[in-house]
Amino acid sequence: MTASAAHTPDRRAVPAATAGDYLALMKPRVMTLVVFTAFAGLVAAPADMHPFMALAAVLAVAMGAGAAGALNMAYDADIDAHMRRTRLRPVPSGRIAAAEAYGFGVVAALLSVALMALATGWLAAGLLAFSIFFYAVVYTMWLKRRTPQNIVIGGAAGAFPPVIGWAAATGTVGLDAVILFAIIFLWTPPHSWALALYKSGDYAAAGVPMLPVAKGAAETRRQIMVYSLLFVAMALAPLLTGLGGLVYGAVAVAGGALFLLLAWRVFRSRAGEAGSAAEGALYAVRAGDKCARDLFAWSIAYLALLFAALIAEHGFGLAWPLAGGV
Repeated sequence: MTASAAHTPDRRAVPAATAGDYLALMKPRVMTLVVFTAFAGLVAAPADMHPFMALAAVLAVAMGAGAAGALNMAYDADIDAHMRRTRLRPVPSGRIAAAEAYGFGVVAALLSVALMALATGWLAAGLLAFSIFFYAVVYTMWLKRRTPQNIVIGGAAGAFPPVIGWAAATGTVGLDAVILFAIIFLWTPPHSWALALYKSGDYAAAGVPMLPVAKGAAETRRQIMVYSLLFVAMALAPLLTGLGGLVYGAVAVAGGALFLLLAWRVFRSRAGEAGSAAEGALYAVRAGDKCARDLFAWSIAYLALLFAALIAEHGFGLAWPLAGGV
């Protein structure tokens, strides 16, 4: 055997990439939430949009979200390989090369921005381009490995979709679009830190300074409570502007009360004290960490319900205004 042959990786040990691997590269679960909130912003905006152009705008958002996910996965392959919940992703497992993931992400990003510009105009396209850049560069390459506030600042990337949808429909960004941005921005820390509490061992092994690793579980539980209060308060803001009606109000109040109850349980618990001791799936946790798992799960459902209520009110004629709307 020659020296060069001895250093050639055995490609037979790694199965060839499939269409499913390229779909996984785009983080379809994250993409689904991004598309859903962008669609809600588009529907709730006070403007009529041609269905074909609306479909093109939603497709552009989906492509942009997938592009950002691919770029994130390519850059993070080294740390993903050390985390149980990410080590089987296409790039760290070797099924897709990092260079291919970068190329896929860049091409998808360019196509998504071009499609948005053609379908709606340059404001929505510019916001889409900036959100991809923010997630792939500002959050992934700069913040994630350097500061425990990575999620707080980086959360802006995930908060742009409803603003993009609003801009696609109206060509402007108004107060209600900013409120939708703020709702997701304030939702991100308690959502992400709840996961980080019961998966802190993964982040520690990968050297990622998530809040439980850098500041401890107690401080994380305290900040989850603070941000939960801010988030639930902001979720009520659409009732003040008239963007949300009775349906939205019922979801916001009842769901927000449950969110705060779950956050209080986490605050009063010792979740995260023993790190991540559970093997297996994302939701496999120690008994002491189940309150954090419950908050994480409800946070996804609650955000989805809030935006579903806006779609129901503005898209299906269920917008019964509240007397106090302004």
